[in-house]
Amino acid sequence: MCKRSCAFGKVCPLLHREAAAKTFGSAEEGTVAGLKSIARAGVLVAALGLMGGALHADNEPITIGLIIPLSPPGDPTAGQLIRRGAELAIEYYNEKGGVAAGHKLKLSVQDSQGRPEGGVAAYRRLVSEEHAIGVTGFFHSSVNLAANEVAKGMGVPTIGTQTSAAEITSKKYDVAFRTHVIDPVRVSAWLDFITQKGFKRVSLLAETSDYGVGLVDETVKQNQEKNVGLELQPMTFDRSSTDLTPLLLQVKAFKPQLLINIGVGQPMDLMIEQAATLGITPQTAMLISYDAPVRPQFWQLHPKNGAGLYFIAYYSPRQRLSDLGTWFAKAYEDKYKESPVYSSLNGFGDVAILAQAVDHAKSSNPKSIIAALEGGRFTSWAAADVTFPRAEGVYWHNWSPPVLILHYTDANQDWKGAVVVVEYAGTAAK
Repeated sequence: MCKRSCAFGKVCPLLHREAAAKTFGSAEEGTVAGLKSIARAGVLVAALGLMGGALHADNEPITIGLIIPLSPPGDPTAGQLIRRGAELAIEYYNEKGGVAAGHKLKLSVQDSQGRPEGGVAAYRRLVSEEHAIGVTGFFHSSVNLAANEVAKGMGVPTIGTQTSAAEITSKKYDVAFRTHVIDPVRVSAWLDFITQKGFKRVSLLAETSDYGVGLVDETVKQNQEKNVGLELQPMTFDRSSTDLTPLLLQVKAFKPQLLINIGVGQPMDLMIEQAATLGITPQTAMLISYDAPVRPQFWQLHPKNGAGLYFIAYYSPRQRLSDLGTWFAKAYEDKYKESPVYSSLNGFGDVAILAQAVDHAKSSNPKSIIAALEGGRFTSWAAADVTFPRAEGVYWHNWSPPVLILHYTDANQDWKGAVVVVEYAGTAAK
């Protein structure tokens, strides 16, 4: 029999422990159809597991769960960067004496491998065995979506750290929160860029994940609704692909003025190199759909073909940080001898938000923490306060940083010196 703390000095039995996660019939991202039975299985855990009272027992640490990709086919670099930030948040609060009357924080890290079924198994483990009061770190949208289907039954809140698919919040689940750019904002930013550049023919080459397909669909939708008048060539590929040449030859024949690279991790890198080999770039501009080019190893991977690329980013050193963000930036530089990038900033911020929610709620009960998240104002790395309004559609429980489009004009350029081409306001700038 496993136990879950209910109040100071008391422990109530948790009568049900979830078994190991069932795998999906298909490992392809973008599918949550197989999760209905999983979600139903979580209802009993929710009914029993949320019986907790005010706080964990005296001296018992409060666990925050971190679900990140640490191995392929996920993006392990992103996972490690998020983990760095999360660990420094734990360090910050524990050095200050903990939260909620001196309870120390503990981080439990789980590898999703970038797979939905991996995220489901990790979430179940964190809630049923580790008794996490909240789960964050999500990088792949499909993993976040799958975990949310289970979370709505098990009742422990999730915060998407770097996941943008609309349905993560548009489903209006009480447990689902996010602190990242959503698809409509990202697409609006790159349509502004396309208009600014006068481009008329645009290819979109996207992985078949919720992230990739969602961005293609949103681009097609906004092109029509806003009468942008673009001639679009949308194409998709399986994220396990090791050769994009056949699709890139179709791109070359289309003769676009811009190729939007909507791959994540290895496919993104592959597209950069193969597009250059086929002579598509640098004659055709390429826009990377997220901030991978700010990572320290980018120029090691693309010493010849990185110059000239445009890319989405969510943070610039010119941005004003909160006092908490300033502490983090210094601590990160002292520890890792490099400047923090957005993945680490947001990993830090999301754990800090959950720590503050425990303080606001004066409780480790997930229901109380959800209420605190909905009703409170929180300090993250950015200067603006974080709030999670019960807003309409995709803006439900969502806070967003600004969206930037940066341009590398030279090889081996420091991302902090990249030209800012577009700055599109998120919640942080409002």
